[in-house]
Amino acid sequence: MPAEIILQQSPDHVELLDRREQLAAARATLAERESELAQLRAQLKTFEGRYLRQVGVLYAELDDIEARIAEREVDLYDSEAARNRAGEARRQAQETHDAAFAAAREAEEFDPPPNLKTLFREVAKRIHPDFARDDAEQRHFTLLMARANQAYSRGDSETLERMLDDHREINASIAGEGTAAELLRITRQIRHAERDAANLEVERHTLLTSEIAQLYTDAEAAAREHRDLLTELATNLREQIADTRYRLAFVERQVNAQRRAE
Repeated sequence: MPAEIILQQSPDHVELLDRREQLAAARATLAERESELAQLRAQLKTFEGRYLRQVGVLYAELDDIEARIAEREVDLYDSEAARNRAGEARRQAQETHDAAFAAAREAEEFDPPPNLKTLFREVAKRIHPDFARDDAEQRHFTLLMARANQAYSRGDSETLERMLDDHREINASIAGEGTAAELLRITRQIRHAERDAANLEVERHTLLTSEIAQLYTDAEAAAREHRDLLTELATNLREQIADTRYRLAFVERQVNAQRRAE
């Protein structure tokens, strides 16, 4: 823009142009963080599904056999300590079973409650790309709708509530349509974009330090050595299951022998 034109602009107008550039940069950063996090979620979800199918179900089987052994040992020893061990082993087996099977079952049976559906519709009415005033806002609303859809699919009402509150705050108590009102709106939008980008970075760090992410990293390292870590884990677990079944059969024989002797 020519210097003589810039000199003719009011300080508020110059500030408005600067804030619009800040908003564009903040939204670009937010979009990048959203994309990175979505990719990470997808990678870990796919890997977790494979882990549960190949390894998680075997852990559930192993813990169930261990619990059955502990329960049969109550018949052998009839002590408080034996009953406590059996109760703890059964709780552990239930937790392992739920971890291996509940996630898949919940995904198949997901039926959003009416309040979540209502909340999602309220958000969509305010941020749908069709309601954008210009191309930049349309791109931003498209990003927001993607975030809202992801939150809805996860049953994440907290994120949807925050998005609704943000929209109300940005547009509340701003009188007029002049430069001052636009400056206030953009300032709020920058603050929210920077806050959301920071929150996404925290979530990304949390995901990267989770147990499934660490296992994914180990599996990737093994793959570079032409090894399949999950297959190795599954093979090891099958060997443990065979040994544990032998122990269960041995305890069963002890119980039966004790009953015959009584």
